[in-house]
Amino acid sequence: MKKILAKRRVLCVLPVIAIFAASCSSFSIDPARALSGAIESGKAWSRAGEEFTPEQEYYLGRAVGANILSFYKVYTANPALTGYVNRICQTIAINSPLPDIYNGYHVAILDSDEINGFATSGGHIFLTRGLIACAESEDALAAVIAHEIAHIQLQHSLEAIKKGRKTQAILTTAGSIAGAIDNDNIAALTDAFGESIQSAISTMVNSGYARDQEFDADKTALGLMAEAGYDPAALIEMLTVLKTNQGGQPNRGFAKTHPSPQDRINSAANAVPSYTVNDTRSFRGTRFRQSIRG
Repeated sequence: MKKILAKRRVLCVLPVIAIFAASCSSFSIDPARALSGAIESGKAWSRAGEEFTPEQEYYLGRAVGANILSFYKVYTANPALTGYVNRICQTIAINSPLPDIYNGYHVAILDSDEINGFATSGGHIFLTRGLIACAESEDALAAVIAHEIAHIQLQHSLEAIKKGRKTQAILTTAGSIAGAIDNDNIAALTDAFGESIQSAISTMVNSGYARDQEFDADKTALGLMAEAGYDPAALIEMLTVLKTNQGGQPNRGFAKTHPSPQDRINSAANAVPSYTVNDTRSFRGTRFRQSIRG
């Protein structure tokens, strides 16, 4: 069966080579090199369709996290605050549909006054000091953390990686085609194409998740908060504060990587009434003030 599938992958790629070659009929084709390139391209497309194991999710997320930490330093001046946000995270996670993941969920605070947050696969969450400072209650802070947990559980970062795999498969196919055509100019054009694709991927990463993914994360966060006993309306509270605060950071943080707070407020406002949660904020007020305002 594996041999049959391998042949099918090669056959799927060969028409691409044929089409490309037809448009470049003035160039000579090396059949052996074309077949070899088709096999490599088939392997690349096979990898693009593979699902990730929990271990792979974790290590991919850790690698992305390491990249984030090359731009930000971890905030270590207040270990109690780090413990506090992690307890909120665990409260939300344990009451969620996916409480157990490989190596669990972990929050790190980034030593930056920028207002931003990140989530990578495998349970890695990063919140800046600036973002935490915007929270006016524990429920509002829980809304931010629930939003990032939602990104993880909805596998948004993995979707971006899968797109990268498909891009790599395209580049492998293009490269194999260029290698089969005896013309340096075509290979150079393919290299230029590859660079433009990489530039597009970089822009996507720097711009954050797709707009629909952000709205999906908000919607999922409302449910996560309600299940953990937090008031879903606190998401609107937090977004309102962000709307006010990010005015001074139009090209940084949430303003750069998220849809406008007002659009998110409007979307959340339509969904919040469907959740009923007992108001227990008063029990968390002192804890929040001691941990955040210290």
